[in-house]
Amino acid sequence: MGGRGRSRRTQRKHFRDGRENVWKTKKSDSQEAEGSNNNNENDSNGNNTNKPTHWQPFAIENAAFDEYYKEQGVVRPEEWGSFIECLRKPLPAAFRINSSSQFCTDLRSQLEDEFMKALLAEGTDGNEAEGIKPLPWYPNNFAWMSSFSRMQLRKNKNLERFHEFLKQENEIGNITRQEAVSMVPPLFLDVHRDHFVLDMCAAPGSKTFQLLEMIHQESEVGALPNGMVIANDVDVQRCNLLIHQTKRMCTSNLAVTNHEAQHFPSCRWKKNNTTNGSDLAGMSMTELLFDRVLCDVPCSGDGTLRKAPDIWRKWSVGMANGVHCLQLQIAMRGLALLKTGGRMVYSTCSMNPVENEAVVSEILRKCGGSVELVDVSSELPQLVRRPGLKSWKVRDKGTWLGSHKDACKYGRSGIVPSMFPSGQPHVDTSSDDNNNNDNDNDDVLVTEVSSLPLERCMRIAPHDQNSGAFFIAVLHKISPLPVIQTKSSKHSRCDEKSKQSEDIKAMDVDVKNEESDEATNPSKKLKGTEPEKTETLNNPKSRAEKANDKRKLQIQGKWFGVDPVVFFKDDAILTNIKEFYGIHESFSFTHRLITRNIDTNHVKRIYYVSESVKNVVELNFLAGEQLKITSIGLKMFERQTSREGTSSPCVFRISSEGLPLLLPHMTKQITSSPAVDFKHLLQYKSIKFPDIVDDRFREKVAVLALGCCVVVLNTGNENEGEGASDRPKVDKSTIAIGCWKGRSSLSVMVTAVDCQELLERSRFSPVNKLVLLNLRRRNKGDSYLADQEQKQQNFSCKVS
Repeated sequence: MGGRGRSRRTQRKHFRDGRENVWKTKKSDSQEAEGSNNNNENDSNGNNTNKPTHWQPFAIENAAFDEYYKEQGVVRPEEWGSFIECLRKPLPAAFRINSSSQFCTDLRSQLEDEFMKALLAEGTDGNEAEGIKPLPWYPNNFAWMSSFSRMQLRKNKNLERFHEFLKQENEIGNITRQEAVSMVPPLFLDVHRDHFVLDMCAAPGSKTFQLLEMIHQESEVGALPNGMVIANDVDVQRCNLLIHQTKRMCTSNLAVTNHEAQHFPSCRWKKNNTTNGSDLAGMSMTELLFDRVLCDVPCSGDGTLRKAPDIWRKWSVGMANGVHCLQLQIAMRGLALLKTGGRMVYSTCSMNPVENEAVVSEILRKCGGSVELVDVSSELPQLVRRPGLKSWKVRDKGTWLGSHKDACKYGRSGIVPSMFPSGQPHVDTSSDDNNNNDNDNDDVLVTEVSSLPLERCMRIAPHDQNSGAFFIAVLHKISPLPVIQTKSSKHSRCDEKSKQSEDIKAMDVDVKNEESDEATNPSKKLKGTEPEKTETLNNPKSRAEKANDKRKLQIQGKWFGVDPVVFFKDDAILTNIKEFYGIHESFSFTHRLITRNIDTNHVKRIYYVSESVKNVVELNFLAGEQLKITSIGLKMFERQTSREGTSSPCVFRISSEGLPLLLPHMTKQITSSPAVDFKHLLQYKSIKFPDIVDDRFREKVAVLALGCCVVVLNTGNENEGEGASDRPKVDKSTIAIGCWKGRSSLSVMVTAVDCQELLERSRFSPVNKLVLLNLRRRNKGDSYLADQEQKQQNFSCKVS
């Protein structure tokens, strides 16, 4: 019971020791006295009449917060009351319809025609219809807001059904729950289908999902866009959350990486270095640069007070001052990775000018004329926004500072010049006499005013449109960035950190150059380094040398704890897959299939990547695998390990995520089903061959080979006679599911949530109405329908 020699309190005698109980707070003397008085307040039966309070709500006020933002002037004095009152109210829930989803218009119609009208007709409190409404500034009414509380959702049946609808569609990926103001930054990026996009601080992934929607918008069936999204986050656990969020999108144009955003690698590769694979030396891409960069940096988060009320008690000015330098480094790295002519959006969920306008102004100063702040006041005209501040102060340890001179006067070494509007460091060159003359003006605080066009920044105030608070700045890169000289100053903490990171990068380049020189010019290696190596062989390595070796391994891409990214090149398996499913040659498999296992004999999953992602992976190989890739591509095939799976001609089945992409290119193992049998498959998950209602569908299934197959919902265009067993037509409205044909039954290989969603879609979609209409017309009466209903009842009795 001890467990590795540790003593544990597992027996009664152990609890006799006088140990302090850390779970109970000690009572003060006043509380003990009050408790003794309360003991006397009993009723005649001896029962205590005072009921203890078990829970106290969050205190939604903070005097330091009020003083700070009143002084900064983030809102006018006359609207301070409505501003602070709004911050103390709960935040309405918001969600977004996936604009690239197959059912996006159906979902929007369902919200407009079913839920809104039902609540309007009921109208018990008069507020139900206003509780669900679209956001007026989001394009095509694809973003909605709900102001109902949990109690209201439980009481009202229509609201309860609405809540279940949200949960189901969110799990599938047709909608995404996301704060309303969080949807704004991707809209100003102006993303197109052919853009390379980097989301530098992506977790939890709602903005990444939104960027992927933009990439995939207006894509043809079975075709992939030329662009891609790289979603990065520094935290491994948050990367897992990001993967879970974006997996619902089912895209092959995404890669998830795990790096510090301020040190994100550019994977620069010299064409003359072919040591990592001569077969890839003809690549045109030599560096990883992006058309669009989303820089939603870590911040103090006081703009999220409405959904995270615990920030009220934790808030302090030090939260913003502490992340200013990191935010600046991330933004500068984002601009370095941005192509000339590209656009970057810098955003925070904070109201503090030290995290917002101060960072943007320092970016503009460092980049000179190579970067401009874009005026986007004409875009999204229905979005209520306020201009950025041009003047602000810095507060540290209870003292207001108007300029860096004040910071030097009070000895605040943690306050850097870039936090102030001018950004000018103070250099004390005055004599003692001048200092004595200036003592009279020491108490006068002079606030600087920026000369930069910071009014082009956007501030979203919570009380303007019942939302959270947000800050957004849109930057356009006009020309390459200038070489930034880091100044050696005891006050420039940001410059010191950036200089350290530049030194690390320079070490990386030196190591790479040495390795490439040794590979391309062996004589260099023999001249100077051979004697040194013979000396070190006899002597044990020091700790510094071991650390340097580990550093070289990292540069070469040896990321411990992360599965390798390997191109799948087993020709026998690929030929078997192509022949079994009849995949067209137009659907490229060359350097498009990836596994996370070097041993191809034990590969469980095969992922498919787009052309753009393939190019990035190849560049990463040539550059020494600098990217730490945690997830990539779309799961296309999965090995079937059951006993029936091993007896199939092809042991790899098509995953439900990869089916929409592969379906237009399949010619085998695909058949169409009437609505009645399609519904049975979704309801009962497995059907015996004799229980199939439609005779023609039973005949089609019998022809299929043992193993994975695809069943498409019949749209009513397939008539009996010649061509009835031909491949069904596939378009954007096609509803299909992956199945497994066994020896005596047909089973669905779709999750229960997906089955429920498809049942709902087929019930509401015009496709199902067309099927039923054709059935009535074809049979000139109700005899056929009666026969189908009787077969369905018989089948239901057998299943039950």
